[in-house]
Amino acid sequence: MNSKSNKTAIVWFRQDLRLSDNPALQAAIDSGAAVVPVYVLDDISPAKTRGRQDWSIGGAGRWWLHGSLKCLGKNLKKAGAQLILARGDAAVVIPDLVRETGADAVYWNRCYEPFAIARDTAIKSALTELEVNAESFKGSLIKEPWELKTGQGKHYGVFTPFWKSLLKTGVQDKPLAAPTKIRASRATLTSLSLDDLDLLPSKPDWAAGFREYWTPGEDGADARLERFFKEVVGGYDEGRDRPDKDMTSGLSAHLHFGDISPLEVWWRTHDAIGRSAKRREDAMAFLREIAWREFCYNLLFHHPDLPHKNLKPQFDNFKWRKDKAGLQAWCSGMTGYPIVDAGMRQLWHIGWMHNRVRMIAASFLIKDLMIHWREGEKWFWDTLVDADLPNNAAGWQWVAGSGADAAPYFRVFNPVTQGKKFDPSAAYVRKWVPEIASLPDKYIHEPWVAPPEVLEACGVVLGKDYPEPVVSHAMARMRALEAYEKIKAPKPDATK
Repeated sequence: MNSKSNKTAIVWFRQDLRLSDNPALQAAIDSGAAVVPVYVLDDISPAKTRGRQDWSIGGAGRWWLHGSLKCLGKNLKKAGAQLILARGDAAVVIPDLVRETGADAVYWNRCYEPFAIARDTAIKSALTELEVNAESFKGSLIKEPWELKTGQGKHYGVFTPFWKSLLKTGVQDKPLAAPTKIRASRATLTSLSLDDLDLLPSKPDWAAGFREYWTPGEDGADARLERFFKEVVGGYDEGRDRPDKDMTSGLSAHLHFGDISPLEVWWRTHDAIGRSAKRREDAMAFLREIAWREFCYNLLFHHPDLPHKNLKPQFDNFKWRKDKAGLQAWCSGMTGYPIVDAGMRQLWHIGWMHNRVRMIAASFLIKDLMIHWREGEKWFWDTLVDADLPNNAAGWQWVAGSGADAAPYFRVFNPVTQGKKFDPSAAYVRKWVPEIASLPDKYIHEPWVAPPEVLEACGVVLGKDYPEPVVSHAMARMRALEAYEKIKAPKPDATK
């Protein structure tokens, strides 16, 4: 039997690309074994899952992953270890690496996507047969999906009771400090280079806006959270709905890729609150959003079909429209509704869209164009740097009304009034829809009502410089309400 000093442990990094608060990494270090950190670009397993939609990493996510892996490799090197990069089916790569290194143990932090659970279960079984210790840890959530239950012992299907339960039970775990020294394996191991993973766009290079706005990785996450505490959190509750202001944390992609853990965000937020009652109110509004992320993971864990199946079965009878031209107009930000188009163009330019505008844009696709929510879900999956399966699926079903805790079917966002309310000076629209930037505030959210002389004075020709609306919102709203009325969903049970 090997002594403790000459054992080897593999740490399999996945959606936990950080040193700080990394339970799997800490367990390997605490075991006294020499550590082999590895990341496997596994874009094979998801496609095999029951023939369903391939949820391998989208284009924008791949760009982010490159930056996170680069930062992780740098930080591991500072601590004395080398990140091994591989590509292929993790169910093959990990056991092969165990044999190559003679590893006694493999540690990882849990993922909760259905295909990841199936993959990890199979790998753990294979490692057990090899008489290798395989241990998984909670590193991506504050509470496991099976921890919070209703009084009847069921999982929560409505967010507010889930949030109250989280606050009542409290958060006992504290984040782990980042290790400063890692005893690495001395074995010479084969590794791909980061460029070999081919994660970055080249022809064309559409990521210029991404590079201007984002710094993926653990270092970038830390800097963004500190900036949030210093500049934003004091006005978060009121400002988070304003796309014309930089009043969000911008942590969603960092959380998805595990550049930072939600547990660390939770405790650092509490530490940053201070004694101000207003600051505490804003901080709790922010933590409520962190809890919403947890709730979505809870939903996916208990409803693994969430990304492709209506949670409320009556929506299976909803009559969606096939509208190729409408979908293309929406994707390209050419619907003729400025707040929708601004959001879709922001998404394309920086791989991210303000959350309020996500809801407006999603409502427009689903309820104005009556295009299936899965079409929007797929587009967001490929174009968002923070594309996250449970949050993406739950968000789209929320807007559609087919999901848990869904918006009432009769809530159809008016893109004009939403624009006027949340972008009152049209700074957001002017930035992302520059062809109508010269229009007065009075008309910029609905340029089709501007008098001809105003359009002429501003040099705007509708239908040429900027499109006419692809649909009348008033007509579309009535059409959607009639369709929803036919499959009207029952009210959710708020006691759950």
